[in-house]
Amino acid sequence: MDVSRLSTATILPDTFQGARDIDITAQIGLIWQQAKAPLIVPLLKLSLAVCLAMSIMLFLERVYMGIVIVFVKLFGQKPEKRYKWEPFRDDVELGHSAFPMVLVQIPMYNEKEVYQLSIGAACGLSWPSDRIIIQVLDDSTDPAIKDLVEVECQRWVSKGINIKYEIRDNRNGYKAGALREGMKHSYVKMCDYVAIFDADFQPEPDFLWRTIPFLAHNPEIALVQARWKFVNANECLMTRMQEMSLDYHFTVEQEVGSSTYAFFGFNGTAGVWRISALNEAGGWKDRTTVEDMDLAVRATLKGWKFVYVSDLKVKNELPSSLKAFRYQQHRWSCGPANLFRKMAMEIIRNKKVSLWKKFYVIYSFFFVRKIVGHIVTFVFYCVVLPATVLVPEVEVPKWGAVYIPSIITLLNAVGTPRSFHLLIFWILFENVMSLHRTKATFIGLLEAGKVNEWIVTEKLGDALKTKLGTKAPRKPRFKVGGRLHLLELGVGAYLFFCGCYDITFDGKNRYFIYLFLQSIAFFIVGVGYVGTFVPNS
Repeated sequence: MDVSRLSTATILPDTFQGARDIDITAQIGLIWQQAKAPLIVPLLKLSLAVCLAMSIMLFLERVYMGIVIVFVKLFGQKPEKRYKWEPFRDDVELGHSAFPMVLVQIPMYNEKEVYQLSIGAACGLSWPSDRIIIQVLDDSTDPAIKDLVEVECQRWVSKGINIKYEIRDNRNGYKAGALREGMKHSYVKMCDYVAIFDADFQPEPDFLWRTIPFLAHNPEIALVQARWKFVNANECLMTRMQEMSLDYHFTVEQEVGSSTYAFFGFNGTAGVWRISALNEAGGWKDRTTVEDMDLAVRATLKGWKFVYVSDLKVKNELPSSLKAFRYQQHRWSCGPANLFRKMAMEIIRNKKVSLWKKFYVIYSFFFVRKIVGHIVTFVFYCVVLPATVLVPEVEVPKWGAVYIPSIITLLNAVGTPRSFHLLIFWILFENVMSLHRTKATFIGLLEAGKVNEWIVTEKLGDALKTKLGTKAPRKPRFKVGGRLHLLELGVGAYLFFCGCYDITFDGKNRYFIYLFLQSIAFFIVGVGYVGTFVPNS
């Protein structure tokens, strides 16, 4: 058969025969019309139904936590009342031997800007000097920084502080590997509890006095977690957005978990563990990028309880560059999804915890907050909702497009009332970041290439103090990023096109304001511009 003699009639449907001489735009339009009814509309309706179902799940979770937190604030008792809590006092006969032995671990990796702050704060903790050991776990690869950290440790040794400078010849397991190696030293066997602080955390002197009594007087408690206090929240608009998200986590999520099920995710720092509970749970594992959450889940499956102390705050630093924040969010989104994949069946088969607690851990803690929350934010608000502009046959109910997201947003804002006027910026910022969180979530669920990627969050420390201490006028400043981000640019172009279609061709003008604003947010991130505008408080 002579293929060259085949007419276009055997290749293109009859509908397109009259379109051979029409320009490519018209042909694409014809193909779109042909595919829309049998393929696009049913697919979009299915996607919309799934997104609405996930939105309802997230909505119910937020409402549930909102109701619980109201009851906790109005009628609940503080942790010091729910559990036995008595301050330690000097015993004339026993002396300091009445105090438990405490290990303080500070994992580090090339922390040139903050090592002095964290070591100084740890050495300033108020506790009998013969009942505390400071352990600096330095994984730095820069010899100059290693020397600086070692000299700083020696300086505190000369002041009578029991501080150990520990290094290893590899970075296997990253932070989890460093903490695991630190627990192997012989002097750790003398310790009852271990407090952990990341390199940018600065606990107040009374930190141990307020946390250790929970562990000493309540043998069922494994972990006492403090809240984070952000020293650079006012640095720029991006840090204000982060503060809003994290304040909700600490104000609502951690408090609800502690008050109802005595379980929440360990934040990896600013907490104190009972060493026997840590060991019983299997110690530190580096199978995911959330070794802290991994340990917390394993400990709760052994029957241990956790306590969150919301009024105990530890100063720390938020990522102030978009690059650092993106890496952090990848780790925080990929890790939980990957841990859920690894532990779901283990949680279901566990015999030591109640059915309701299992349901809470699997459904609320993991599935809704760590998976559904990320996916629905991006897929619904940045893909499906804009697509309905192009396919008017698919209608989004007003409760799904307006009421539910509005209520969820308002409930999220309760953690940081001072930033309520920045709510629109927060929505746009969170939707942009949901692209990375969704991608990272699927990487974790599927155990794809970057599932165990660990990049330490950049910290500024003293440089940040100098920056914040300057009296320069507050003006918008922009810096061009190192490379274009094609995913953001692509999503931004898609949203912009949908907005133009909504206002020009469709004529319904349903979402064009949102679509234009959201496309601008994606473009700003996509071209690598980082705005450091400092908003008024």
